[in-house]
Amino acid sequence: MEHKAGLRERKKNATWELLRKTALELFEESGFEDVSVAEIAAAAEVSKATVFNYFPTKEDLVIGGMKHHTGDAARIVRERPVGSTPHEALCGHYLHLLERRAPQVGLSDNPVFLRVQRLLVATPSLFIKAMDYRRQSAGLLAEALIEEGNAPLTSRLVASQLLHTQHILVEVNVRRLLAGDPVEEIHEAAVSAAEHAFGLLEHGIGDLMRRETEPPPPDASYGPDGCRVEYHLHPGEAEVEAAAEKVLAEPVDDMLQTLVDPERR
Repeated sequence: MEHKAGLRERKKNATWELLRKTALELFEESGFEDVSVAEIAAAAEVSKATVFNYFPTKEDLVIGGMKHHTGDAARIVRERPVGSTPHEALCGHYLHLLERRAPQVGLSDNPVFLRVQRLLVATPSLFIKAMDYRRQSAGLLAEALIEEGNAPLTSRLVASQLLHTQHILVEVNVRRLLAGDPVEEIHEAAVSAAEHAFGLLEHGIGDLMRRETEPPPPDASYGPDGCRVEYHLHPGEAEVEAAAEKVLAEPVDDMLQTLVDPERR
């Protein structure tokens, strides 16, 4: 029985790997938006239903692994020892992942990880989905802090600051990876950056960056409410109106004249 279960699991893993490999190749060749799930299924010689059995959405074929980490921060904070703050717990865990060269902190040179990151950078819809996973992480962390009896607003602020700081650090690491910098070289700078970033959270920004020189004069194109002065049209609307006037001023056929002249309808 154990042998059958093991064989079944290996077949499932093999299918999962085949589908993801096929999808990544097609996405890299034609672009994420221009490849359908049906095309992926055909290339992998499986049914469309099989693809959805393994990957509920097309985005999951690229960044589905991120959803399994949305609860990490909340779990780490819940399990922190007595006397430890959420800041200390998450900072310590982040530094631990850096030491392990983990993909969660953008410090993995695994070829598949790099392929996924390139697709993320090149595909707005994937980037937005990744941002949503990050939003979910912050929400779950805030819920964990609220469960401990902390005020909801404070919990949400703390969760947002901690996780957004971490996300910025990860993006810096990934950017350097994609630029071709060696992992070991990135690691040293990543540790220093993490200590600086989490240090700002621990001690507050306080007098950091207090202005010491006179500011430039106010931009006269903006009013006191922050809107542009004399800016009644939406961006691009003036150009659209000008183009429409130009078209209407030129000779037109009967069909176009019917569309713009109510008397001829």
